[in-house]
Amino acid sequence: MKFEKPIYVTKATVQPLEIYQQELLDVWQSGIFTHTGPKVQLFEKRIDEYLKSDQTVAVTNGTIAIQLALRALDITGGEVITTPFSWIATCSALQWERCTPVFVDIKPDTFNIDPANIEAAITKNTRAILGVHVFSNPCQVEEIRAIADRHNLAVIYDGAHAFGVTHRNRSVLDFGDVATTSFHATKLLNSGEGGAVFAQGALKERLRSLRFFGHDEQKNIIDTGCNGKMTELHAALGLINLKLVPQIIAKRKEIYTQYSSMLGDRVGYQHFSPDSYNYAYMPVVLRDESEALNVIAALNRANVFPRRYFYPSLNEVKSVKQYTPCPISESISRRILALPSYHALPSESIDVICRIILSALET
Repeated sequence: MKFEKPIYVTKATVQPLEIYQQELLDVWQSGIFTHTGPKVQLFEKRIDEYLKSDQTVAVTNGTIAIQLALRALDITGGEVITTPFSWIATCSALQWERCTPVFVDIKPDTFNIDPANIEAAITKNTRAILGVHVFSNPCQVEEIRAIADRHNLAVIYDGAHAFGVTHRNRSVLDFGDVATTSFHATKLLNSGEGGAVFAQGALKERLRSLRFFGHDEQKNIIDTGCNGKMTELHAALGLINLKLVPQIIAKRKEIYTQYSSMLGDRVGYQHFSPDSYNYAYMPVVLRDESEALNVIAALNRANVFPRRYFYPSLNEVKSVKQYTPCPISESISRRILALPSYHALPSESIDVICRIILSALET
């Protein structure tokens, strides 16, 4: 079978256009399109309410969010210990801030950075630890905090996938000195483009200044900032889509359950706690790279386009830095596929996709 229209790995979940148009009326009437306007302020407030927190600083995108986190913590050089199993933006944000990424391997079950590998990688030049909550799966935040405290290091979490996830009855974005997330169109909560940084107290206030050229509330220039502001148009889209998050999570969980029920033990899965996961992605791990490529080819012939999240392992990207062995990350990156998962994906399509995969695995 070949699907008439292509099925991609994800598709933005959004409110009907007329709801967005209604939200935009306020923007047009106010004449305020940027500069931390009323929609951005309301979006931040609504996120805080949803997460039961008071830390949100909305910004342009998830990459700028990491760069601002580094700046706010005065980490603009030195070494930062991080994971090789992530999107390139995690690493490029470090490099833009003149930091050297130091990769340590991941856990084979959770796909997250392995705290057991962190301490041995710490040197006199180490400034911070940057963990990634991969596919929304929380890192071992307590263990990482303990290591950081012993060595006087900052902790930053890239929570691009982790909106709506809790750990010990708190938003996972509460953990670390600073956490970040993304509201890109592919994310669970999307504002088209966008992101946020999460911090408390003086750090939060500095982040607010840094995103707006270093101005304070009185427009005095008090810091060296950049243009990291979210626009009113993006905030308006985020505001209306925020209301969809509970049903998006519920639907993604249904999709995950259908896939895992049909594919069974013919593929491997990320280990996670159902109470600390948002099912934003549908990752499966094949036995080897050849099997993964066979599955991709079979799905492509049917007009289905999974993605190799995350390939290659960042420690193997020559433009990043000299190669450092991370055998677990390298192995998983060659064998993992993210299967299509989005709100409008019909159950019947998932059934066909699973049958194609199972047939490919038999050849």
